[in-house]
Amino acid sequence: MTFPTDIRVPLVDLVAQQAEIHDELAPQLQDILQRAAFIGGKEVELFEQQYADFLGARHCIGVGNGTDALELALLGAGVRPGQEVIVPANTFIASVEAVVRVGAVPVLADVDEEHLLLDPESVRRRVTGSTAAILPVHLFGQVAPVERLTPIAEECGAVIIEDAAQAQGAARFGRPAGTLGHIAATSFYPGKNLGAAGDAGAVITDDDDAARLVRLLGAHGSERKYEHEVMGCNSRLDTIQAAVLLTKLKRLHAWNEMRCQAAARYQELLADVEGVRLPRSAPGNSDVWHLFVVRLENRDRVAADMQQSGVSTGVHYPVPVHRTEAWQKLGLESGSFPVAEAASRRILSLPLYPHITVSQQEHVVASLRNAMTGANR
Repeated sequence: MTFPTDIRVPLVDLVAQQAEIHDELAPQLQDILQRAAFIGGKEVELFEQQYADFLGARHCIGVGNGTDALELALLGAGVRPGQEVIVPANTFIASVEAVVRVGAVPVLADVDEEHLLLDPESVRRRVTGSTAAILPVHLFGQVAPVERLTPIAEECGAVIIEDAAQAQGAARFGRPAGTLGHIAATSFYPGKNLGAAGDAGAVITDDDDAARLVRLLGAHGSERKYEHEVMGCNSRLDTIQAAVLLTKLKRLHAWNEMRCQAAARYQELLADVEGVRLPRSAPGNSDVWHLFVVRLENRDRVAADMQQSGVSTGVHYPVPVHRTEAWQKLGLESGSFPVAEAASRRILSLPLYPHITVSQQEHVVASLRNAMTGANR
């Protein structure tokens, strides 16, 4: 099949998103520049309050990025050096980095075969007397089954710390992601459902003491200038990023609905494509489709063929944590987490973003059909 040479479908289109908000955002940014209000200020405070209200949480503390948010959430929850934190093997490396950065020990668990989310039975097998926290990752815009993890945590005296970076606006049984555990971290990296114009993140909790500690730690351990209660760090949400996030937050529900419509369209268009396993929402979940991840054989060849026809794809994630070079020190051999490892060889993320058009999706599906035919010859 010959494809038009002028059609290009990116994995994510931030240009279209920026175009939608430009006229509203530009004067706000100009005002910040004129005021030289670069750190803190009304925009940061307003965003923290509005995002907390959006989730129905008591506290949102803006920080510098999503990895810092995870680290500060761990510290805010009281995780101490030497304690163990259970993390899924199928996640971005930051989930594990944050555990190590606070001096704790990451303990990997496998994911369930259908949704690739942290598997409660695998978690139960990994619990020890040193388990201090379970860190479910709400992957691809789904929500992990926190209600099945909570009894396990309660039995061993651990806390639930959510990694909600890919699930802004998602819910499980009506409860928003980020409010299901003791504390949660999120990232506002530009490509997220709610993305800044650079790095940004937040910690969410209903615990007043944890919120105060997180805010203290992220400001050099200080509530008042030159008075330092504890050893902290420098991780603050800056004013420009807060203004961008405020502008996008009012559109997040509509943008998530557009993602859901695009996901439903893919489900329809791909229903008869042999050899492609489609993602499904778990019962009780209201997913926000941060990614549309299919599974198929000959993944790398299919992705290369689709690129030739102007379609960009992604793999989230091509190597489970324990098989990356950086984490060989965990001493976990190939085969330790069979579901995550098998999925890593077959998963392919198709283009999906709020502004994707019907014709773009049709082009993606035609490209995938053609690539599958070639890969199976």
